[in-house]
Amino acid sequence: MSEIEIVTWPFQEKSLNQINNRESYLNYPVIYLLNSAKEAYIGETVYFKKRMRAHLKTPERKKLNQMHLIKYDEFNRSATFHLETKLINYFLGDEKYKLQNKSKATNDFSYNYHNKPHFEHMTFKNIWQELFTKGIVTNEQHVIENKDIFKLSPFKELSIEQLDLKEKVIQFCERQVQLEPNDFGSLYVVKGEAGVGKSVVLSSIFNTLQEYTKEASSPLYETENYLVVNHEEMIKTYKGIAAQLKHLRAKNFAKATPLINQLKKNDSKADIIVVDEAHLLLTRPDIYNNFHDQNQLEELLKLAKVVVVVYDGDQVLKLKSLWQEMTLESLISKSAYSERYELTNQFRMRANDEVIEWINQFKQKRLLPLPVDEDYEFKVFGSLKNMHEAIKMKNERHGLSRVVSTFDYLHKKDGGIYYIKEDNGDYQIPWNITNSKYTWAEQASTVDEAGSIYTIQGFDLNYVGVILGPSITFDEQSDQLVVEVDQYKDLGAFTGTEGIKNVKEAKERIILNSVNVLMKRGIKGLFLYASDEALRNRLLEYQKRVR
Repeated sequence: MSEIEIVTWPFQEKSLNQINNRESYLNYPVIYLLNSAKEAYIGETVYFKKRMRAHLKTPERKKLNQMHLIKYDEFNRSATFHLETKLINYFLGDEKYKLQNKSKATNDFSYNYHNKPHFEHMTFKNIWQELFTKGIVTNEQHVIENKDIFKLSPFKELSIEQLDLKEKVIQFCERQVQLEPNDFGSLYVVKGEAGVGKSVVLSSIFNTLQEYTKEASSPLYETENYLVVNHEEMIKTYKGIAAQLKHLRAKNFAKATPLINQLKKNDSKADIIVVDEAHLLLTRPDIYNNFHDQNQLEELLKLAKVVVVVYDGDQVLKLKSLWQEMTLESLISKSAYSERYELTNQFRMRANDEVIEWINQFKQKRLLPLPVDEDYEFKVFGSLKNMHEAIKMKNERHGLSRVVSTFDYLHKKDGGIYYIKEDNGDYQIPWNITNSKYTWAEQASTVDEAGSIYTIQGFDLNYVGVILGPSITFDEQSDQLVVEVDQYKDLGAFTGTEGIKNVKEAKERIILNSVNVLMKRGIKGLFLYASDEALRNRLLEYQKRVR
């Protein structure tokens, strides 16, 4: 069997009895799939018949009616173990089956083994193509790789740093959930800037917590837990993941205000609340959205035994969510017990340190000469039309390439179409108008639109084209960026100024945070167009120097 081969039988004892006991794959590393029309299970073994008979005795597996054996004479146990996990992630992204798989032990991570790149790329590509050809899966590999549900899969192999965090958080939850209830729950704070994999590890953590709620031997048995995120697009993704996994429920994913109000109305307490993008939590009342208290994190701490938050102060986008270090430290001191962790390794952008530092300096209103990175495409455009056309070309070749913009152009939620007009009024692009159960960037039509910060925060793009609108300008005399807060059209971002000492500075920070988030969306490349002529000219001048 020098080539990859997939053999299919009915999943029943009769099929196993008909398999010749001299077949070489019976005591050789293999990968297998079990499925019905709606559910599937993926595994690996070196004792195929023995493993299948064990599955036939499991009530949940007996619902499945087909078994597929993936055999390849170059397989070794490390390769089948790795490819099993990879297949689970892709099956989740394929969205054809509800998966019966549970996550593996927390000490599994993406380790190296002999000839790993060959198995990870070429071998897996051939396996998936064969599955697609046979109609076992619905989508081709490249389609799945651009889905947010795939990128946030709780089955992703974790880095050593992410794995260390996961182990610490789960141990923290297991200890703290057993303590007597307090006025404030225990708090675990995870810090990390855009692109360090906060949501990926959080998805993995919550998935494992929910699995433990079904295990009678676990301290987390029958606990009531929630994952909270104040981001409509990310809620869609998390609920999409829940729809594909048997042990997750959509009801366990919520935005902060509805969950707070629900728990208060029922006079009940959760055991564990995990908060993604905690910098989006409100830090003052928001009557319009039915939040009447002072701070959402404080309310969550009152309503749970344990709260785990992932947080990046540089991604705060509204004054009513403006997190000061003093605010966070005050809540940490109120909590029954606290621990903290910082993630540092950049995963999203395949860019060197110079590119990341250039963006970080831009966030501080310093414009540096453009960095050079042979593996990351960083490009400035003299017109919006040219940048948009370049993004469309990247989208045709790589998929998931989109234009996004600072909120400097009129955009209302009244069902109308509003445009970003540039190039002296000769070119326009509509603000995001596509609305569906899927995230904005996953819709093919959105390549013709511009996304706002609210459509794209927390998600990846292959290439991002960022429009720096009229609020981002350049002063040639001081050789420095200037933020024109009056040009920023997201008026909702500036409500809630009570208690803020320097409002202008806070507004500048909100705008620069949005720029930072937009610029760090692209995995393979970042394109820039500046509305301000002085800024555009300086950027183009810097670009000429490196070419």
